[in-house]
Amino acid sequence: MMFRRMNMIGAGAARLLMAALVAAASFAPAAAQMRTAVVPTQTIYPGEEIMPGMVQEVEVTNPHLTGDYTTKTRQVVGMVAKRTLLPGRTVPVSALREAFAVTRGKAVRLMFTVGSMTISAQGAPLENAAVGDLIRVRNIDSGVTVSGTVMADGSVQVVAK
Repeated sequence: MMFRRMNMIGAGAARLLMAALVAAASFAPAAAQMRTAVVPTQTIYPGEEIMPGMVQEVEVTNPHLTGDYTTKTRQVVGMVAKRTLLPGRTVPVSALREAFAVTRGKAVRLMFTVGSMTISAQGAPLENAAVGDLIRVRNIDSGVTVSGTVMADGSVQVVAK
């Protein structure tokens, strides 16, 4: 029986195998930590409401990408752009706002409740506002300006002084 000594070939193969294992081990955590970002598929202009087909989720390949950007489409759909959003660029959270429930000059219902008594009137908002915002509204009948909170149904709950 003859044996051949394979010191050089065996050592090279062992180094190659070790390098492959180290590379695989360093890649596994990176694959497990893959992040996503939301990017527009078209240009979105300020004041435009974002619809589902206008954005998509993509995998973040740049490990140095920082900032407060959106990661899921549900964070973006239904929101309104504050500034121009370009295709392929991440969407910063600061570039979005809630859609206005009340728009300036468009008639709204004013509601004032004390105990079981409710008084309602027509009003004209003096500013745009989203649900939950405190705004000033002019009573159309009396001309008096009051403050109130915008409700989900588009009415304004007047604040008592």
